[in-house]
Amino acid sequence: MTEIQIRRLAPDQRLHIPDALWFPATFTALDSWSQLVEKIYGYRVYRFEAVEDNETVGILALTHIRHPVFGNYLATSPFGSFGGFAFSSVNARDALLQEAHTLANELTVEYVVTRFIEDGNSPPAPWIQNPVYATYLIDLPSDPEDLMKSLGSQHRKHTRQSLRKGFNIQFGHLDLLDEMYTALSQSMHELGSPYHSKKYLREMATLLGNQLEFVVMRAASGALAGSAALVYHGDTASNLHANILRAYRSEYAGECLYWTLLEHYCKKGMRVCDMGRSLNGSGNETFKMKWRPRKTPLAYWYNLRTGDHLPGLNQKNPKFQFAIQVWKRLPAPIAQILGPSLIRGVA
Repeated sequence: MTEIQIRRLAPDQRLHIPDALWFPATFTALDSWSQLVEKIYGYRVYRFEAVEDNETVGILALTHIRHPVFGNYLATSPFGSFGGFAFSSVNARDALLQEAHTLANELTVEYVVTRFIEDGNSPPAPWIQNPVYATYLIDLPSDPEDLMKSLGSQHRKHTRQSLRKGFNIQFGHLDLLDEMYTALSQSMHELGSPYHSKKYLREMATLLGNQLEFVVMRAASGALAGSAALVYHGDTASNLHANILRAYRSEYAGECLYWTLLEHYCKKGMRVCDMGRSLNGSGNETFKMKWRPRKTPLAYWYNLRTGDHLPGLNQKNPKFQFAIQVWKRLPAPIAQILGPSLIRGVA
């Protein structure tokens, strides 16, 4: 077996992602996604390839986040569930982890976090695992009716009821930007979470091109009821965002939106829907499990350079619970102004 070499890419070099690593790398490893976080937030992205016998056997893309509240750290898959770290062997994995450790020392960050699909292996020292998230994968048939038949009877009933309530769902691109941003920022505010600026969504659409679709959902009255941002990566469709406004949740608008997305994916020939990450035991997880997905644990491995406590940048942290309640009470215009400066630190 030849020794694995690590190649650090220059800013103008393209990252090569082999077909075998395409799914675990996800869209967050794409050069276009790195360009997004660099252009909007000025964050530097460091990219590495593990090479063995002139073949790429692993990739790593680390974003350097610096924020006055949330700290100074390196992370894969900024503003995504997982990805930016993929490998075909344990040797490739460990070589890339060592490179991440070296970079962390070079930049004197507080910690590094790599986010990828759990494979049952324990992290090598000094890395530690924080198993609080999972993602939810739905295998898509060619006929969406086969998918409908696989759902539980009660969930099928609610979904069919929602489809009769007159909701209108439109798929598009930059033509839907204004309504998309309005619905998404409002729904995130209702959930107690800050959100990015409209410029972030505009640049995302520009850089990803036809790999991205915006979705706007309207009630029968014409009022905005929800929105979604969809990213296509190979044969996988990812629900980057899929949110319903609070006023329409009791009408099963979420069921209508999700079913319409799944039907859309089937017709496009997608093979997998990634519903996105949720905290284990959360209400979001309960909703997603109704669609009979494969719950897929995510490995969030941390290398703590300073201190011995995990950062806890999630809703299980009591400090976050307090902040969520405060944020919900902010006037919407203020939340839209302050949101991007906060969310940029929770990458």
